[in-house]
Amino acid sequence: MIRQDGFNYEFDSSKCDECGGKCCTGESGYIWISEDEIRSLGEYLGYKPELIKEIFLEKFDNKYSIKEKPYQNGWACIFFDEKNKNCSIYEYRPKQCRTFPFWEHFKKNYKELERECIGVRQL
Repeated sequence: MIRQDGFNYEFDSSKCDECGGKCCTGESGYIWISEDEIRSLGEYLGYKPELIKEIFLEKFDNKYSIKEKPYQNGWACIFFDEKNKNCSIYEYRPKQCRTFPFWEHFKKNYKELERECIGVRQL
């Protein structure tokens, strides 16, 4: 079980295998990615950062978000592997994805998190 200071729940990452990628799918939203993360992703995929931005990202003011694709009456991250039900860029996913489910928002919205993630349990 993974715990993080300041959060009143823990996370069992082994549940990800059963989940089917609920944290990567559902309602539309922003999947923020930094310039450093764009560079790393580009190196992994073999594309220059400019091409990563053009193909896989959308720009909102001075920030970039990973594009989404239609998926089961909702949306999925463009890097969601529909066959394996997981992240196709897992080692290069942005900080927003790496820190899930330990987001400030869920400190006050645990019930919402519980609906989205079968791997959490309140302490």
